[in-house]
Amino acid sequence: MRSTVLFLLFSFGALMLLEAYGVTDENDRKALFDLKSQVSQERRVVLSSWNNSTPLCNWKGVTCGLKHKRVTGLDLNGFQLGGMISPSIGNLSFLISLDLSNNSFGGTIPHEVGNLFRLEHLDMSSNNLGGEIPVNLFNCSRLLELRLISNHLEGSVPSEIGSLTKLVFITLALNNLKGKLPASLGNLTSVMQVNFAANHIEGEIPGDIARLTKMFFLVLPENQFSGVFPPAIYNLSSLKYLYLEANYFSGSLRPDFGRLLPNLQYLHLGSNYFKGVIPASLSNISALQLLSFNDNNLTGNFEFLGGLGNCTQLKTLDVSGNRLGGHLPTSIANLSINLQDLGLGENFITGRIPQDIGKLVSLEKLILEKNNFTGLLPTSIGKLIQLEMLILGSNSISGEIPSILGNITRLDFLFLENNNFEGTIPLSLSNCTSLRYLTTGPNNLHGTIPEGIMGIQSLIELDMSGSSLTGSLPEDIGGLKHLVRLSVARNKLSGQLPRSLGNCLTMEILTLQGNNFDGAVPDIRGLKSLKSVDFSNNNLFGSVPAYLANFSSLEYLNLSDNNFEGSVPTEGKFQNASIVSVFGNKNLCGGIKEFKLKPCVNEAPSTGSKRSSRVKKILIGVVVGTALLLL
Repeated sequence: MRSTVLFLLFSFGALMLLEAYGVTDENDRKALFDLKSQVSQERRVVLSSWNNSTPLCNWKGVTCGLKHKRVTGLDLNGFQLGGMISPSIGNLSFLISLDLSNNSFGGTIPHEVGNLFRLEHLDMSSNNLGGEIPVNLFNCSRLLELRLISNHLEGSVPSEIGSLTKLVFITLALNNLKGKLPASLGNLTSVMQVNFAANHIEGEIPGDIARLTKMFFLVLPENQFSGVFPPAIYNLSSLKYLYLEANYFSGSLRPDFGRLLPNLQYLHLGSNYFKGVIPASLSNISALQLLSFNDNNLTGNFEFLGGLGNCTQLKTLDVSGNRLGGHLPTSIANLSINLQDLGLGENFITGRIPQDIGKLVSLEKLILEKNNFTGLLPTSIGKLIQLEMLILGSNSISGEIPSILGNITRLDFLFLENNNFEGTIPLSLSNCTSLRYLTTGPNNLHGTIPEGIMGIQSLIELDMSGSSLTGSLPEDIGGLKHLVRLSVARNKLSGQLPRSLGNCLTMEILTLQGNNFDGAVPDIRGLKSLKSVDFSNNNLFGSVPAYLANFSSLEYLNLSDNNFEGSVPTEGKFQNASIVSVFGNKNLCGGIKEFKLKPCVNEAPSTGSKRSSRVKKILIGVVVGTALLLL
């Protein structure tokens, strides 16, 4: 009897080994051949090792088990194979890890993937997969990781997702998912990271997520979620990353917010409809590195800044675009020495910019635009030598532009427009050789344009409009090879336009109106990227450049109120009076009738005019002849 049992056991083991090593090994090979046959033909060469002469376990991207030599892993990440995913993928029954990300696969996710009951890691990110998430997928009950980010998946998140109770990581971000999140998400009690960003998911966050107490990463921005701040989140004290920006959340935040979520490191609630005050208890979140409440309806003052001095690792603080008011407290200087980004723009802040702001020596971005700041710009800003972005536009800051700004040589953006700055543009700005965007007007500035500014070859946009600048436009303007936008409109500039202007080949917007420029327009026929040109209200003369008619990108051309003369072209862009304006040039003639200009003297008469002239001559002859006969 014992020998019979041993024989049966031995036979059963042999059959199992035979299945593992022999018969179904061929199934793996066939399944992979089917997969290869479905990828784009021009990319099959990447899988050239997938052939009958190469051992299966040596195929590119294939991993086999050490004992049974069955395919346990398939990693084709980044091969850009194209085509579609073969349903035969579901026959790789020993598969534990499947990575098909970054391949431009189209079609849908084969429902046969649900047959892979051993699967633990599934990544189909960054493809062109559409359709709905197949319900069969949630048969893979051993899944620990599910990545379907950046596809074109549609439909709602299936309620069957709750069956993946071992799931640790899930991301369905950057798809076209809609509907509401299922309450069954609360079953994923092992999950640590959840990312549904950039979809169209709506409604309230289900209260069942309060059970996900191991979760430290919750990312749900750029959806259509609504309701108050999800109460269930207050139970998730392990959270370190919470991103809910760009949704429709509303209501106020609890005063004890910082005590309930003490482990947060990144908190982004921007672009919602939150109201009320910013909780003072945020000072309890000592490990905070990013705090963003931008573009909400928050009110109150800036007293909360004093408590944030406890957040010694804070790198980003953005409360711009709210309704916060009052003075900036001097305690702003006590913020983290590591602070890099400070956004306070578009609020109702009054008073002066604190002198001690220069203590925030790690700042790279300082955004204070669209407030009611007054007084002088503190010279201590010159100590912020790491600054790359200084945005001060649309305030009431007065006095001269401090020359010490020239110490901030890493500046990339400098916006000073719509203030009450006076004096001259400091020559020291020419030290800021990394500047790409410089706006100094409108202000009350006078003097000439510093020629050193024309040496900042990185400039992309230069706006010095709306002041009382005098002198000419520097000849060196042609050295700005990357300039896309130039505006010196509404100043008191004079002289001829520099010939080198025609060297700014990347120019798209050129606005020089409202000055005293004279002379002819220099040869700018090489500026074929021009979209908007305004030379109006100057003293320019000469003929209208005919080559402008062929500027295919041109959307606006204003030559009004100058002294141009001669005929106006009638071809190309000059056939459209809605984009071309030439009035106020008394010596211009011709052009299309919408310009309402006098006809040119040397214009050849039309056929109708010739016929009319002949008739008149005949009539005159008849009248004269009759008169002679009567006489």
